[in-house]
Amino acid sequence: MKRIITCVAASVVALLGAAAQAEIIIAVAGPMTGQYAAFGEQLRRGAEMAVADLNAKGGVLGQKLKLEVGDDACDPKQAVAVANQLANKKVVFVDGHFCSGSSIPASDVYKEEGILQISPASTNPQFTERGYWNTFRTCGRDDQQGAVAGDYIVDHHKNTHVAIIHDKTAYGKGLADETKKQMNKRGKKETMYEAFTAGEKDYSALVSKMKAAKIGLIYLGGYHTEGGLIIRQAKQQGMKAVLMGGDALVTDEFWSITGPAGEGTLMTFSPDPQKNPIAKPIVDKFLKQGYKPEGYTLYSYGTVQAWAQAVTLAKTTKGAELAKVLKKEKFDTVLGKFGFDGKGDVTAPGYVVYVWKGGKYDYVK
Repeated sequence: MKRIITCVAASVVALLGAAAQAEIIIAVAGPMTGQYAAFGEQLRRGAEMAVADLNAKGGVLGQKLKLEVGDDACDPKQAVAVANQLANKKVVFVDGHFCSGSSIPASDVYKEEGILQISPASTNPQFTERGYWNTFRTCGRDDQQGAVAGDYIVDHHKNTHVAIIHDKTAYGKGLADETKKQMNKRGKKETMYEAFTAGEKDYSALVSKMKAAKIGLIYLGGYHTEGGLIIRQAKQQGMKAVLMGGDALVTDEFWSITGPAGEGTLMTFSPDPQKNPIAKPIVDKFLKQGYKPEGYTLYSYGTVQAWAQAVTLAKTTKGAELAKVLKKEKFDTVLGKFGFDGKGDVTAPGYVVYVWKGGKYDYVK
């Protein structure tokens, strides 16, 4: 009898121990390595702090969160491999990916596996236009971003020769085409429309072509690495053109590449959450760690917040149930209060224009 009681007691202790160790596994995915790793760090830092802050308050549904990190290097094939790896690890939610070219193919895997995906940074319209139940984003879309850029170019550079260039990616070409579309709608025709290959170091041939065409504004559909090299090489050839791009220029690494050649560069990005008083306590925590939460850091943090609040309301981590809650409720985050529409797009303020000056970016006055 004593042996039976001892065995029962041991079983109870084991069960209690297992319950105490129960975890909800979520993930952040993006380019943790490669030329766009600065953005992967933004996503990772945001997710890590959000998870730490939630766990400090007891976790979600009484369980601690465990964060997995997926590195897709902004490569579509690698993104699919990462998605399958995360599915095998029983992840219930993915904060990511960064590049639209990664988010879109990865979402097919997540949909099949019942995993909710909220991207803090993928702006290509197709990410949410396909009608998937599991795709959401806390950032805007390229058709919104391109419209703002196109209007700005027409309003401020009406008589300037404009070159629209893109890197052939889903993000870069999509953004370039949306900007071109808005410009053309407003009656302004681009002087040049060219594609280039990402990852190269020498863009002198493209620069020479733009110089010969007397280009005064270069609109970039692409990332900060190529944009930085192109404007630096343009200035070296004596061009006085202004570079304008999208949200992929929102990293201090852009200025590290350009130096003074980046002065006056324009870009579109959502209202900077670092300037939002609501986010100040979190911004201060990052700064105390010696990290500036630029770009999409707070978007990643807010993405995890929105998911956690949806889980609390739904009392489940099941993706399909959470999707219904996300499209119905509003969420209080470091980004402010927002919700999602029927497609999974965020209902929040759109894009504004920034300018780089002295190594920093701020709103165009």
